[in-house]
Amino acid sequence: MARDRVYLDWNATTPLRPEARAAMTAAWDLAGNPSSVHAEGRQARRLVEDARAAIAAAVGADPRNVVFTSGGTEANALALGPGLRRGGGQAIEKLVISSIEHASVLSGGRFAAGDTAMVRVTDSGLVDLDHLRVLLDGPPALVSVMLANNETGALQPVTEIAELVHQAGGLLHVDAVQAFGKILIDISALKADLLSISAHKIGGPKGVGALVLAEGVAGLDALLRGGGQELGRRAGTENVPGIAGFGAAVRAVMAGLDEDAARMEQLRDRLEEGLRQTRGVFVFSQNVPRLPNTTLFAVPGLKAETAVIGFDLEGIAVSSGSACSSGKVQPSHVLEAMGFGPELAKSGLRLSLGWSTSVAEVDRCLEAWRKLSGTLLKLSDETQLERF
Repeated sequence: MARDRVYLDWNATTPLRPEARAAMTAAWDLAGNPSSVHAEGRQARRLVEDARAAIAAAVGADPRNVVFTSGGTEANALALGPGLRRGGGQAIEKLVISSIEHASVLSGGRFAAGDTAMVRVTDSGLVDLDHLRVLLDGPPALVSVMLANNETGALQPVTEIAELVHQAGGLLHVDAVQAFGKILIDISALKADLLSISAHKIGGPKGVGALVLAEGVAGLDALLRGGGQELGRRAGTENVPGIAGFGAAVRAVMAGLDEDAARMEQLRDRLEEGLRQTRGVFVFSQNVPRLPNTTLFAVPGLKAETAVIGFDLEGIAVSSGSACSSGKVQPSHVLEAMGFGPELAKSGLRLSLGWSTSVAEVDRCLEAWRKLSGTLLKLSDETQLERF
């Protein structure tokens, strides 16, 4: 009998939590539109608002400042629009993003190319604060950085970034899609003005997310206009089952957040200790704060796609980077931005753990890696390993 598969690609998406499945199953049977005033409509509205309240509580926000979207990509696109301002301040007309952002942020949203600037990162994957100061000189800017990188897991010094941005009269958008549900997030403590999150990264359904606003942020221009849902910030009938599943997943993840984070960090350290037994293994961002569940490593000369296929044949699902870039055989833009050449940028392998990952699964992954590395590295140029 074939061995059960091991899933170590939780940063791409997570299995659906039982609590989310149950909430969605119940919501499918509701007939009402949440904008209708009759009893059926009010019942559907109650599910939406209960989920909104759960999300707001999880990130320290006011429920009326939670805007439901179709996912993290739409939440980012909604945030990245000119005209945002705090209170009666000057409207934002310039965008500054880091060079390691998700593709939905690298696109620049609704800002013109000439109004967008890119801040460098260090070889550990952190925003270069000195370069950011230079880019903030001038008109107020909207700055967008991810709290946790989806490939390396590195955590940005968001509060320091926020202070610089606010001193310059700007606003800060934080893409927290990868961090939400893995570490505690508070929009006020981060000093963020806008925060993007997604359901399918925490055990909720695919196709639903949210943009969370801090108090005092104005000028958000809706991408979708029509019926006036979400206080006019995102038109269209709400995805009630998806939102109900999102809320249930949030409540479940928050109930066990500290315990899960500590356990995953121990498993990650066990995994990395085992990987380092192979000559030439390099773990990225290992000397800066990281998500407790994420390891990105490489061996020079070993192509990531070859290793991903090898792991898959051994019954283990891993990734060579962002799932949003699947099918594209190209170097990691994150590793290139960190200053690593093609040799390593083409070799990055991401292992990401979740709430149900076990010691046995980590050990099976290491067993598979020892087998694969012994075979695949024979095909690599040994001089590359010695040189590294």
